Amino acid sequence: MDIGTISLVLMLGLILLLAIGMPLGLASAILAVGVLVMKFEPQLLLAPWTFGDGILTGRPGAGPLNILAQRIYGLLTDYVLISIPLFIFMAALLERSGIAKEMYSSLNIWLNRTRGGIAIVTSIMAVIMAAMSGIIGGEVVLLGLIALPQMLRLGYNQNLAIGVICASGSLGTMIPPSIVLIIYGLITETSIKALFTASFIPGFMLASFIIIYIIIRTQLRPEDAPLPEPDESEPAGGEKGMLFLAFLTVVIAGFSAALMLRAMFFEFSGSNAAATGAQARFGTAPFITYFGVSLAVSLALIFGLFGRARTALGWSMGKGLVPPIVVIGVVMGSIYGGITGITEAAGMGALAVFIIALFRGEASFDLVWESLMRTLKSTGTIIWVTIGATALAGAYTIAGGPTYVADFIVGSELPTMAVILFMMLILLFMGAFMDWVGIVLLIIPVFLPIVLKLPIDEIGLFGELNPRHVAIWFGVVFCMNMQVSFLSPPFGPAAFYLKSVAPPHIQLTDIFKGFLPFIGIQLIALSVLLIWPPIVSILL
Repeated sequence: MDIGTISLVLMLGLILLLAIGMPLGLASAILAVGVLVMKFEPQLLLAPWTFGDGILTGRPGAGPLNILAQRIYGLLTDYVLISIPLFIFMAALLERSGIAKEMYSSLNIWLNRTRGGIAIVTSIMAVIMAAMSGIIGGEVVLLGLIALPQMLRLGYNQNLAIGVICASGSLGTMIPPSIVLIIYGLITETSIKALFTASFIPGFMLASFIIIYIIIRTQLRPEDAPLPEPDESEPAGGEKGMLFLAFLTVVIAGFSAALMLRAMFFEFSGSNAAATGAQARFGTAPFITYFGVSLAVSLALIFGLFGRARTALGWSMGKGLVPPIVVIGVVMGSIYGGITGITEAAGMGALAVFIIALFRGEASFDLVWESLMRTLKSTGTIIWVTIGATALAGAYTIAGGPTYVADFIVGSELPTMAVILFMMLILLFMGAFMDWVGIVLLIIPVFLPIVLKLPIDEIGLFGELNPRHVAIWFGVVFCMNMQVSFLSPPFGPAAFYLKSVAPPHIQLTDIFKGFLPFIGIQLIALSVLLIWPPIVSILL
């Protein structure tokens, strides 16, 4: 059977199986077998009694089946894949401990007198949570439990509250350490560290767009975000600013002291004797002076400008932000400081969260057990989808599908940007019906080789992308598409995550209605990446 017919049957079969409710992993596995049969032993369809006479049934341990098994085995035994359950475990610990709730309370103290402040706090909290774990579903559920009742109680517009929670809660797709980027890097053999670095600016750009939208909307429509009643015991605006600066000074003093001690250890223990370049960073003698000066200035501000009483009050108001900062420092500092790889950093982050919970008196057998069960369920879902989708992608590749699609698209003689926009439409359409794991495993192996063949000078409208960064850029663009997919009806997963914890009067139609302006914001961010591709190269 020719590959064009196989491609048509595959597309229609996938839509049909998903439409009747079959899980993606099982549907993909069934279609993988179907593709191999149609390509290598089509007589099984018309004459099943010939079983054992063909390349598939006659030699089941060799040929295409052997190649397929090697592909699945290679992916599932990749060391970096271990980071996914570790990040999920870390997110589960954060969700079930009081760390996230106290962080929300601390943020709320500083912004509660700002118009739309609770919504802004929710977005900032989502960014911090994304930078700690990169898990999307847990963030939406957590924000739905903490922030949604607060905003509804204060009279916030319901659509605004819903949209902010789900759009911000899905930022874990873009902001590292993103599991979506990890899977993309594994499939395309792209540097995951480079993907993390490239996604920083686009991820925070999207978060900024959401916050700017909140500010503009609440200023134009004050009734959408009423201010809470003033608390007489709460510090006034100028004094609150001084308290916040005092809190930041304490944090800077703490980190300066820790980094100075680290530099002293490396210098005086002789560890830097043979270290050069990145290995010697933050550990040489000049850095002892830099961190010492920073510590001295911080202490002078604490005892001279702010005073001990004001500093103590500022610390009590903002201390809920310290554990998340520590966790982010452990995870991202380990990766970019050259201390560990992605997998080890995930393990260190999970351990850091557990130690913090232990010091807070929240660590217990139930906490660990419930977090492990959540990790097992989430990882099991991802792994089964990975097996099925990898089997289907492998079978389609063996059958010559990517070459067929590439020749079809390139042979259409469409302009470069028209080809890329066509891909974006396919990704957005598939994202509305399919889980991101299946999309990255099924679509990306077909699309990326095509993108790599396109003229580099015709990608984007402003600036020219470095040829070495094309795969990285497309990975960030893909993640931005998946941002949209989390809110896209009819199967936007963020809606179902929120519905599971929302009050009974909020229906799914209400949730999807609240998504509309935020989908527009995500499409604007996607347009920036398409118009100005070098934005991903700024930090590389």
